[in-house]
Amino acid sequence: MSENNEIAKCLIIGSGPAGYTAAIYAARAELQPIMIEGMQPGGQLMDTNDVENYPGYPEGVNGPQMMMDFRAQAERFNTDIRPGFVTKVDFSGPVHKVWVDDKEEIQAHSIIISTGASAMWLGLESELRIRDLGGGVSACAVCDGFFYRGQEVAIVGAGDTAAEEATYLAKMCKKVHMLVRKGEMRASKIMQQRVLDTENIEVHWNTETVEVLGDQTVEGVRVKNNQTNEESNIVVTGFFVAIGHKPNTDMFKGWLDMDDTGYLIHKPDSSASNVEGVFISGDAGDKIYRQAVTAAGTGCMAALDSERYLAGKGIH
Repeated sequence: MSENNEIAKCLIIGSGPAGYTAAIYAARAELQPIMIEGMQPGGQLMDTNDVENYPGYPEGVNGPQMMMDFRAQAERFNTDIRPGFVTKVDFSGPVHKVWVDDKEEIQAHSIIISTGASAMWLGLESELRIRDLGGGVSACAVCDGFFYRGQEVAIVGAGDTAAEEATYLAKMCKKVHMLVRKGEMRASKIMQQRVLDTENIEVHWNTETVEVLGDQTVEGVRVKNNQTNEESNIVVTGFFVAIGHKPNTDMFKGWLDMDDTGYLIHKPDSSASNVEGVFISGDAGDKIYRQAVTAAGTGCMAALDSERYLAGKGIH
């Protein structure tokens, strides 16, 4: 792009539901969007086995297939989808600059950020292996809890998200084993009380996960009491990890407003960031909902805001 001084009207950083939806809307508005896919083309849904809560798929769909459908629709309207990872940006001028893989410079009048967020994992070999097999390890109770109706599950975490997901799971699961590393929770008092008041949630204090048991699917979890060093097995069929998400926004530090955990901050009732012509979509700016359908909605919003911004600047 930079070699012939061409400036893109709209550059989308990241794929996934937000990026692909932004691309569909931007392309249909004749913005000729360029998309840089990012480190994981398709985003978190590429790690999701079954999606049953996205409208339009009455029989359900696996995450990778769903993202292939999104991509095909974006390409149908001539979105220029390119591999690569944005490593650096410069939002100082009226024309924004980004660098892909520390090499190629691309300039654009408007930027849509859809870099998403990544779930944090314990890092156990057994956890990651069974997760990659789609065998019952998940970082989203709202997405996957339905598959464990009437079963026993375990959830790791001690914050508000873990407490909320534990109580959500308790509505449909026979029993929820909540594994808390310390002798207390970090969750707010009201969320802690909600957990303690739920009869079918058993909190295991001072408990760390040693291993997720099972070959291809979760059959249990081996835990250790970090006060006594005593190990024991808990029989479960689902293992949920709720220790947080990390937004993929490091490359925007110093340019865009973000909270203390790195989530981008957009203006009220808008996808606009604090920098003119830079718009936020998807999980990079959403630490509350984190659903495919809400990400797609914000991708639409960012594309509409970008189109209006460019029209106001007389860029067609």
